[in-house]
Amino acid sequence: MDKVKIILQYIMPKHLLSRMVGWLAAARLGVFSHLLIKLFIKAFKIDMTEAQHEQARDYASFNEFFTRPLKDGIRPLADDPTIVAHPVDGTISQLGPITNGELVQAKNHQYSLQALLGGEAATAEPFLGGQFATIYLAPKDYHRIHMPVSGTLREMVYVPGDLFSVNPLTAEHVPNLFARNERVVTIFDTELGPMALVLVGATIVASIETVWAGTITPPTGKSIHRWQYPATGSTAVRLEKGAEMGRFKLGSTVVLAFAPEQIEFLDGQEAGSITRMGAPFANRLQAG
Repeated sequence: MDKVKIILQYIMPKHLLSRMVGWLAAARLGVFSHLLIKLFIKAFKIDMTEAQHEQARDYASFNEFFTRPLKDGIRPLADDPTIVAHPVDGTISQLGPITNGELVQAKNHQYSLQALLGGEAATAEPFLGGQFATIYLAPKDYHRIHMPVSGTLREMVYVPGDLFSVNPLTAEHVPNLFARNERVVTIFDTELGPMALVLVGATIVASIETVWAGTITPPTGKSIHRWQYPATGSTAVRLEKGAEMGRFKLGSTVVLAFAPEQIEFLDGQEAGSITRMGAPFANRLQAG
């Protein structure tokens, strides 16, 4: 059955399906939208007591529900300056050292950091020998992404690609999964040196957004696009630790990369660990 699921991933029209689902999720369909939200809450056992608005009828569309804000204080921020915080609610897929320019995707599967970040060696070079973490956001999770440390945006890269599912089964069977899917790469300058935060698209992920640029995709493209940002001035993008930086409309995966000798993951942070946005994730080893 697993083999059938993987074969279907290759042959289904993933972009078309994702855009159709995206249209449905964005539509304000009144009672139908509320029914869809109720079914989703029940199917995935979502704890709506954490949400600012707890009732399905409070949301005009499925997207409003899916990107729902949480109640103030429900995710306390690890504000100790020596601690790196979790950027999302989810489950750690993999984490560890970036070895020979490669990241671990799953058992017996590695992939290129350079390819993940858009193909330019200069973008990947500062992270060689550093640390990475991949966190999977399941449908039940909170789908806003927050800053694990304070940083100033230096570059954003839109990388076109496929839209395979990014669940654990697919990660174990589809080579180079995160470096072949559509994604938005962000590079920040922080007190820990450079940090890459990559938002990876997936099947029926109808939209990837950032707080400074709005919707990046859709529409999809066939070419890599790069945006550079100033370090200072009125157009600089400075985000403090814990601030929202983006969101998925329907869930996916984030990949973090840090420069060498800057962080050390805390004990207990390992593949399969549940994450909560704002909770302690790693120790900061030194200032940048």
